[in-house]
Amino acid sequence: MRADDSFLEVPARRVYRLIGVLAAVGSLVFLFWRGPAQAAGFALGSAASYLSFRWFRHLVDAIGESSPRAPRRASMVLVTLRYFLFGALGYAIVNYFEAGFEAALAGFFVSVAAVILEILYELIYARTS
Repeated sequence: MRADDSFLEVPARRVYRLIGVLAAVGSLVFLFWRGPAQAAGFALGSAASYLSFRWFRHLVDAIGESSPRAPRRASMVLVTLRYFLFGALGYAIVNYFEAGFEAALAGFFVSVAAVILEILYELIYARTS
């Protein structure tokens, strides 16, 4: 474990919590505003967004390891093919779950919103020693 691992762990945990909060709040908003199909689309899009963030984090952790072991080939292939996987997931959400495209697309951006909120938090509230 490197010295800065614990330093990077706190913001990552905050981002995971923010993803959960944004997914829950967004699903409730879509439920009351547009109905259950739209809320389901947002929730499924948020789940895909969470998986995408998690995969990126594991890839970055694997690349940043000090050991000479390279990242697993399967994870590299998964990151490369993730756009196809998420495209297929988006197609399934819209066509089979009858959820709206806009709600699912908004859900896909939950992790981006969580990272932006974490950046703002760090800029405003983080204190340097």
